Amino acid sequence: MGDRCAPEWLASITYAHRGLHGPGVPENSLAAAEAAIARGLGIECDIQRSRDDHPMVFHDWGLERLTESSGPTEYLVADALEELPLLGTDQTPIRLERWLDVVDARVPVLIEIKSQPGYDIEWTCLYVSRILAEYSGRHAVMGFDPRVGEWFATNAPQVCRGLVGTDSYPNGFEGMWRKPKVLRQADPDFLAVDRRDLGRREAAEWRAQGHPLLTWTIRTQDEAEKALTLADAVIAEGEALG
Repeated sequence: MGDRCAPEWLASITYAHRGLHGPGVPENSLAAAEAAIARGLGIECDIQRSRDDHPMVFHDWGLERLTESSGPTEYLVADALEELPLLGTDQTPIRLERWLDVVDARVPVLIEIKSQPGYDIEWTCLYVSRILAEYSGRHAVMGFDPRVGEWFATNAPQVCRGLVGTDSYPNGFEGMWRKPKVLRQADPDFLAVDRRDLGRREAAEWRAQGHPLLTWTIRTQDEAEKALTLADAVIAEGEALG
């Protein structure tokens, strides 16, 4: 673990989970980003990689839940993904660089790079880093996969990086965030821990060492109040955002 400090802005704001989405405003859309900005919220977004290696602001590995299409997200090129309507709206998946052009440094952004065991995450990290090198706004990257932090620590150390942790959500990375070996590998500036696991000893120890601790996904005001007794900032949606 390094001794560098995370930026002060990181824990000074509430983040809208996948943007401020709701009826008629799909998650991870430009409309959700604009709604969050209008409320003075930071934005958490997700990155999948298109067939032609463009980082896309989109959560799922498959298209079925969020579009009328089907099949793996990574099978389509960026142009094709940007033509798919999201949830019956005029919004579509969008390239990260276009999404950042619209955000335009108005609020901080957390960029979660999606991965799974065995995925070639290094390519996504490389292309995301190239885009961020041209972006002047406050930003951080994070992922459940410790290789995300490891890649940025080695290849783009100027970028604030985080490790996302859970013991309660089955995604292939359960419990990894609590392993000292994994923490050394990811070398994170911050942790973003599942709210259900905030009470674990490792979360308290991390925060006691002066490192920022974020938590997700907060959905009610009561959850937010309880979470902020154990964490420094929340990634929230729905009722929790008022």
